[in-house]
Amino acid sequence: MRLIRKYIKWLVIFFFGSTVLSVAAYRYVPVYVTPLMVIRAFSPKGSEKQMDRERHWQHHWVSGEEISPWMAKAVVASEDANFHSHSGFDFREIKKAIEENRSGRRQRGASTISQQTAKNVFLWPGHSWIRKGLETYFTVLIELLWSKERIMEVYLNSIEMGGGIYGVEAAARYYFNTSAAKLSKRQCILIAVSLPAPLKFDPARPSKYLRRRADTISKYI
Repeated sequence: MRLIRKYIKWLVIFFFGSTVLSVAAYRYVPVYVTPLMVIRAFSPKGSEKQMDRERHWQHHWVSGEEISPWMAKAVVASEDANFHSHSGFDFREIKKAIEENRSGRRQRGASTISQQTAKNVFLWPGHSWIRKGLETYFTVLIELLWSKERIMEVYLNSIEMGGGIYGVEAAARYYFNTSAAKLSKRQCILIAVSLPAPLKFDPARPSKYLRRRADTISKYI
């Protein structure tokens, strides 16, 4: 039992030490690869063209200064209106989501940009309680160790924006044949409103629903 307790103690020390150090490092170091990129590459689904894109993913890290200022405004308006004021969790939205799900209405998510960043950079996709607990842990860490500007920079560089397309620079090149810095307000909004279902929606060929969502978001930025 003493040996077991010793192993557990060192495992706990290793876990907390390694995770805190990795989060601290990513405060400064670009995130070139995420678990989702690797998972998608080795378990592709869909058409042959889609599978080829996922195996050879497109991702180009750029600094926040190289991203159109409309992009951050668009994702905040579309994904997380209280991003700049909450500390990682939007409890008002969580409460609304719980109430709507209980009433039988269409299920909605309440994940903040901070939570999505924690999930994208450090974890695997899924809905288990273990993964959700780790997501909460990493969200607290990045809110403590990163600035809001850094969280947004990493989010915009790591979020999935299509099959095999990760980050706003790759999305700008693929969908609009331009760079992240030169994206127009409308293009940024179309990318932002496609994020809830990036494998379904195409910002360059928006559906009627996507255009309607984009028109709504444009009123708030």
